[in-house]
Amino acid sequence: MRLKSLEINGFKSFAKKTSLDFESPIVAVVGPNGSGKSNVVEAFRFVLGEQSMKSMRGKAGLDLIFKGSKTLSKSSRAGVSIYFNNSDKIFKLTNEGGEAIDLNFDTASIGREVYSDGLNKYILNGSEVRLKDINNLLSSVNIGSSGHHIISQGEADRILNASAKDRKEMIEDALGLKIYQYKIKESERKLERTINNMKEVSLLRRENAPHLNFLKKQVEKFEKAKGMQEELLALYQEYLKRESIHLETENKNFVSEKNKTEEEISKIAPQISESEENISKIENIKENELKSFEEKFYEIRRVKSEIERKLGRIEGMIEMEERRTAKPKLSEHISVPREELEAFLRESNEYLEEAMYMDVLENIAPLLGKIKDILNRFAKHFKEGGVVEVSSQITELKETREKVLMEMGKIEAEEKKLQESILKVKGEIAGVVAEEREKEREKFAHKVKFQELSSHLELIKVKEENLKKEMETFETEIQEGSVLVGTEILQYKNFEVPEIFTLSQEEQKRKIERIKIKLEDVGAGGETEVMKEFEEVKERDLFLAKEMEDLEKSIESLRVLMVELKEKIGIEFEEGIRKINKEFQEFFTLMFGGGTGHLTVIAEQKKKDEEENVEEGEKAPETGIEINVSLPHKKVKELHALSGGERSLTSIALLFAMSQVNPPPFLVLDETDAALDEANSRKFGDMLEKLSKHSQLVVVTHNRETMSRAGVLYGVTVGADGASRLLSVKFDEATAIAK
Repeated sequence: MRLKSLEINGFKSFAKKTSLDFESPIVAVVGPNGSGKSNVVEAFRFVLGEQSMKSMRGKAGLDLIFKGSKTLSKSSRAGVSIYFNNSDKIFKLTNEGGEAIDLNFDTASIGREVYSDGLNKYILNGSEVRLKDINNLLSSVNIGSSGHHIISQGEADRILNASAKDRKEMIEDALGLKIYQYKIKESERKLERTINNMKEVSLLRRENAPHLNFLKKQVEKFEKAKGMQEELLALYQEYLKRESIHLETENKNFVSEKNKTEEEISKIAPQISESEENISKIENIKENELKSFEEKFYEIRRVKSEIERKLGRIEGMIEMEERRTAKPKLSEHISVPREELEAFLRESNEYLEEAMYMDVLENIAPLLGKIKDILNRFAKHFKEGGVVEVSSQITELKETREKVLMEMGKIEAEEKKLQESILKVKGEIAGVVAEEREKEREKFAHKVKFQELSSHLELIKVKEENLKKEMETFETEIQEGSVLVGTEILQYKNFEVPEIFTLSQEEQKRKIERIKIKLEDVGAGGETEVMKEFEEVKERDLFLAKEMEDLEKSIESLRVLMVELKEKIGIEFEEGIRKINKEFQEFFTLMFGGGTGHLTVIAEQKKKDEEENVEEGEKAPETGIEINVSLPHKKVKELHALSGGERSLTSIALLFAMSQVNPPPFLVLDETDAALDEANSRKFGDMLEKLSKHSQLVVVTHNRETMSRAGVLYGVTVGADGASRLLSVKFDEATAIAK
């Protein structure tokens, strides 16, 4: 894995997008003061997650954004991206669960952006991530947060001025032990969360315990009531089976009886209306027939009366003619008997009156003809001196009488026939009336029967309603019983009823009620719900107990892990100190031409009230790092007694030695050689070449000797627009400039 390039855009003095490629093991950045070359170093700090604004010479994120110039507008954000060759897949990253995240990229890019409102974004291969992820990723390639991979002017002796404890942390970071520290801190946070969870679980169990105990006692009571429930179930099965048979039988009987009654009613109803209709119809026919016969009879009687009157007149006329012919004849004066005159007047008036009431002319004409005959007969008295031929008149009258008598015979025969018909119809009407009376009696009987059937049907309906209530009571009994004995009560359907009953239904019912009262007294009414709740609460308690056990195991596991990590840190720290001392001695000898330099682990006493298992006032031992030096040809052994140049050389030797134990992919040196003279500059240059075999070097320098060791020079200048610009120079050109 190697550093490929750095892109700067809108960061501090770099207004426009600027790219630095790191193709050479040593790349030098040069330029006059104020050109912005130190901003390149701060760009490295920024993109690698530096949180201290002071380290980047600012107070807020806004100070890192290009502020603009007379010719250039200010930027809305500042962004820096750094690119690594990851073809060997050395970068590692894990999630919260410790699972590896796939970073199968040939080029790994890390970016950071800051906006005018102070918002920061961290970007890994185009995806936004957390600062924590960036730190973990960089820790996997020995780039720690202490910044030992970036050594700036004025900070070279930071490790010398640091306390023993801080110095130890810096060295742990350089040794790549920071990732273990992260894991220890993460484990401590998990341990704290787990302990809190354990307290919460314990509290839940304590809160749950009284209710669980109460439910347990209830269940024990239910167990005692189990025998009574079994007895009750047995009683219920027989009682309900017998009751269901009774209800089913009653229901079938009512249905059958109801259907039969309704069928009889349906048969009787039409008979009642039919008898009334038939009798009335026959009676109307016979009465109409009788009326017709009577009208004919009355007409015959009228005609007969007329014929009788006619016959009487004829008889009178014959008698009158016979008397008249027996008297002497007169010559000039005619004498007419009074009876004959009265008969003449009577007949004439009768025919005239009859004609007056006739409307039809053809009926009047015969009457007028009869009146004419009467007048002619009466006029014969005055012809031939009053002599009248009597014999011919009497003969004619007798002939007329015979005809009238024949007509009378016909009329009487027809009258007799009509009388017989009338008598016959009256007899038939009497029969119809008798039949009607019989039908009335039948109708009354049908109505009585209909009323009886209707009343019986209403009674059946009332019984059905009562049966329905009994069925509802039966269902209620099942529901109440299911509360006490459960759904097994429905097994009554399969119960075999014995042929001989030891108890009647009433006795069975009373016994059931007594046991129900006993069960309700012991609170067995809601057994199913309580048992269910008990199982749920018990299961919850077992779950919490299991969770407590898991949490205890987790706590133990975390503590073991923390111990193992601390032991690993201790072992690797001890081995790292040994390696650093070896390199430190070599670099120290190279820089000073002799002498000794080594690190010593020391123990300090400090009050640790905040640490677990440490009582207040106790002293917990802490370890730190002490730097021991001995310059050649001098008796100086204390750091504070060294000159500025000596301190600088010592810190550089130590930092270079630290970088050789777990070499980071690159080192940034910001004018760390500023205080060196020419001789020491050559030694510094030798150290750079040695370091470049393990790490890429980015050196900000004014030193010609240092420039001469670089493969590429980047010159930083300030343009007319007030923004920093880069000019690259190859090694040959750099050598010429350095000389």
